[in-house]
Amino acid sequence: MRILHTADWHVGKTLRGRSRATEHREVLGEIVALTAARRVDLVLIAGDLFDSAAPTPEAEKIVYDALIGLAAAGAEIAIVAGNHDSPHRLEAVRPLLELTSVHTAPTLMRPEDGGVRRISTRRAGTATLALLPFLSQRAIVRADDLMATSAAEHAASYADRARRIIAALCAELPVGGVNLLVAHAMVSGGVLGGGERSAHTVFEYSMPATAFPAALHYVALGHLHRAQNLPGACPIWYCGSPLQLDFGEVADPKGVNLIEAEPGKPARVETVPLTRGRRLSTLRGTVEQVVAAAGAAAAADYLRVEVDAPYEAGLAERVRAAIPAAVEVRLASHRARDERVRPQLAGRSPQELFRAYLAQTGEGDERLSRLFAELLEEVDAAAAT
Repeated sequence: MRILHTADWHVGKTLRGRSRATEHREVLGEIVALTAARRVDLVLIAGDLFDSAAPTPEAEKIVYDALIGLAAAGAEIAIVAGNHDSPHRLEAVRPLLELTSVHTAPTLMRPEDGGVRRISTRRAGTATLALLPFLSQRAIVRADDLMATSAAEHAASYADRARRIIAALCAELPVGGVNLLVAHAMVSGGVLGGGERSAHTVFEYSMPATAFPAALHYVALGHLHRAQNLPGACPIWYCGSPLQLDFGEVADPKGVNLIEAEPGKPARVETVPLTRGRRLSTLRGTVEQVVAAAGAAAAADYLRVEVDAPYEAGLAERVRAAIPAAVEVRLASHRARDERVRPQLAGRSPQELFRAYLAQTGEGDERLSRLFAELLEEVDAAAAT
């Protein structure tokens, strides 16, 4: 069975206010063409189809056109919701999508209610899929109850609950079949790409790679934008986003994973590059140097320009006029200052920053940290409705 793994489309995302709709159409079209050319049987989309829980009609059209194209190419498609997706929106269109060959898991379900699905492909038999959409701190408690595990342990960690949920989903995987797990999650040991939502990429939201059993042929992950293979009892992969979404990803190649899976044999994984997305680059130097370098940069690049010059009114506008591809202009002295003054803040979660603030102000009451975490959960829950 030939399987394609993709994730983190983030359709609707802008770059410093610039629409990337054309790029998304072209990159998703590249995935559709690859699906047809390589005769893919099953496409796994591990969450974050959209960049926003309230996508624009244009973003929805791009996504649904791509799903229709994948189905027309002869593949079955399985989708789990990511932390940027609205489970309610995906649930609303689920009956229509499943009239075709698109199978969705907007929320976690018990295995017998759809959390585990046997999907028959047109050419290569049947695969069994365990489906794990993104679970927030609050949602994982409800999910633990739903799966009828030992959720009475109120103080159980996110990782402990995730481990129990995965065990429940994988408890009755068939022996001698192709068994897969699709999840949108932060797995311990994963390396961030740069454009992820920081509140959901910290240890409070992580689960161990040891939670995935050896009975799985392949674990298809979404959430982190950098493609990477994690060590475990089975192949565990983030395929990464299909185009560079943030300047933290300038060094990351983009692609999808093609997996050959057969009963009783180890899965074989091939990373296939995607080339239709515009690359992100950074130029540094004097005004004259960055203007000259921009002329040599690839026409397809978006540019971040760091100018080595004293501040002057209108400098950013002058650089943008000379370099139309520049989406961000800043002074090199500001970057150097940030690197000196704020390195301890980079990559830290809101919870960590709040705890550091409390320590700095002498407020050591743990109840404040818990209240802050609850309020952050409410904001995230509201954003997903």
